[in-house]
Amino acid sequence: MVDRKGAEGVPAPPWRKTRKPAQPKRQLSQDLIIETGLRILDTEGLDALSMRRVAQELDTGPASLYAHVANKEELLELLYDRVLGEIRLPERDPARWKEQLRAYALEVHRVLMAHGDVARAALATIPTGENSVRAGEFIFGLLVEAGMPPREAAIALDRLSLYIVGDAYEASLHYTRMRAAGFTDKREYFESWVGQIMTYYRALPPEQFPHVTKHVDDLVDAGGEERFRYGLDLILDGIEARMPGKRA
Repeated sequence: MVDRKGAEGVPAPPWRKTRKPAQPKRQLSQDLIIETGLRILDTEGLDALSMRRVAQELDTGPASLYAHVANKEELLELLYDRVLGEIRLPERDPARWKEQLRAYALEVHRVLMAHGDVARAALATIPTGENSVRAGEFIFGLLVEAGMPPREAAIALDRLSLYIVGDAYEASLHYTRMRAAGFTDKREYFESWVGQIMTYYRALPPEQFPHVTKHVDDLVDAGGEERFRYGLDLILDGIEARMPGKRA
């Protein structure tokens, strides 16, 4: 209840509107802009993110943001690096490089999947933020210390990173379609989408597509997590085969 008494304790006339004291605005900073941008990205998707949208959320003008963030491109880089800060890294153990590489990939994939569209901000860029470099140092150092030549370790790092981000990016496209189709539950969306694919495959002429029409269930049976782990093992087995002492 709002206190309608004046400074002397005299009640204000009932027709006079009283106003609650204005809440002080939080001081604008780069951290606050990143925090706000990430919240928009998580709840509304990358397409909704803009400097104007962030400014609106912070109850300020877009021009005030540019003292802290140069443009949307820089904001996306900062958002992505903030997300990578959630990655938990162990102490490097080159004797267990393959096990650690697998755990790292699963951890990065988990973090990216938790932030919907953020993987879209990572493609076609070379991340240079503190957390990005920290993650790169971990993998690159792990491979080099395990005996892989630095140049080859750099390529392996690049390809592994692209696989992880690419898989998360594909998932983000499904989230965009899910929202556009009016679904709020991921399971319902995928059941509907995969069901349509299965119906289409089964309707194909078997004389032209004998294997596809015969093995429809096998084609769509594996879920996203199983497919990611299978592809990850393919990459890790390939890296292992190129380690010194493993080449034919």
